[in-house]
Amino acid sequence: MSCCPPSQTKNVTPQAASFLASDEIAREWVVVPEGRYFVGGSDLDANPADGEGPPRTVLLKTFAIAATAVTNAEFARFVEATGYRTEAEQLGWSYVFHDLVSPASAKRVRQWPTEAPWWHVVDGACWRWPGGRGSHLKGKYEHPVVHVSWHDAQAYCRWSGTRLPTEAEWEVAARGGRVGSRYPWGDELTPGGTHMCNIWQGEFPSRDTADDGYHGTCPVRSFPPNDLGIYEASGNAWEWCNDWWTTQETERSGIDPLGPDAGAAKVMRGGSFLCHESYCNRYRLAARTSNTPDSASSNIGFRVVQA
Repeated sequence: MSCCPPSQTKNVTPQAASFLASDEIAREWVVVPEGRYFVGGSDLDANPADGEGPPRTVLLKTFAIAATAVTNAEFARFVEATGYRTEAEQLGWSYVFHDLVSPASAKRVRQWPTEAPWWHVVDGACWRWPGGRGSHLKGKYEHPVVHVSWHDAQAYCRWSGTRLPTEAEWEVAARGGRVGSRYPWGDELTPGGTHMCNIWQGEFPSRDTADDGYHGTCPVRSFPPNDLGIYEASGNAWEWCNDWWTTQETERSGIDPLGPDAGAAKVMRGGSFLCHESYCNRYRLAARTSNTPDSASSNIGFRVVQA
């Protein structure tokens, strides 16, 4: 089983976006100094097909990454300034996890993937209406924006004068200087019984006990940051990276590695509120997955790096 959303096959042309950079977003930045860093993993609980390991060294130049994922409030400001319509809005639907579909949209569920029936195709679902028509963003403006494709994230970056992190940059920032650690805070998932991230508790996909305090996404500063000041690097919402997906380690190593020049899918990191160790332990720092760049769902967002 997988909490990762299926890919979407669309006949939508990404909206052209040549927006002027905006300085209106007051964002907290975390500077990662130039240096040699260890990335990747060899955990016994790794997903071998994902190409996580072996551990390897990368050399990165200094960069600044946002302390949090882009929020609904920040994305709303972008849309208000530009009139941008996401790919989910153009298509008219997006994937919503089954128990997050709004009551008003329950009748709009048309179909779902046979291999992952907990993902519902909901007409009208998009970043504005994350559960479909009848849902809203009230009380969720500091939650990560979701239902955004890689193309949508790129459009936001062009407007805000930022860029998506490379996969190596994302992992180095998420680790916060912890070499070989499983999570941003150490190796124990709930040290002293304390929940440190927003993931699934209970039996997937039928019952989430929400012992960590949240069912669905949570505000981007709900849990303590890592040692560098990065929030929610594990769980909450998957985060798009710039890189094309590959499982070949040599193509992701070296100085400021960028991944392959082309591909069919883009890298996503960090896991989401749907991840659980019993079936998808991809909230670990070394974990990774991918999706096509036009795909969107209720658990995919992004954070940015200074261009």
